[in-house]
Amino acid sequence: MIDPKAFAGLANIPLCDFVDKPTTLTEGQTEASTVLWSSDDGRIKIGVWECTPGRFTADRTAAGEYCHILSGRATVSNTDGSGSRDIGPGDLLVLPQGWTGEWVIHEYMRKLFVIDAARVG
Repeated sequence: MIDPKAFAGLANIPLCDFVDKPTTLTEGQTEASTVLWSSDDGRIKIGVWECTPGRFTADRTAAGEYCHILSGRATVSNTDGSGSRDIGPGDLLVLPQGWTGEWVIHEYMRKLFVIDAARVG
């Protein structure tokens, strides 16, 4: 069993400067992140991400993503509006390669992410 305290330090890891969220549907929404580790070929990345409240589209056609929510609350839905899921601290969200959809950040969010582009085709 994994001790959840292993993730405690992620709340304090410094991030890069906040920038405008490129896929936002909410004016003024910003995000920041830092990559903690990347595979030699760049296909797998582990990092921490933060985002301000608002709504944005997401496209995981090139790579899947595993998200461990550290703080904040959001609703994630498939592009067609189906499969809506509320997520918050402690939740693990898996967005398989090929997924597209929308996030609505209700409360300022911080997550640990693993991007996996190792699958081809």
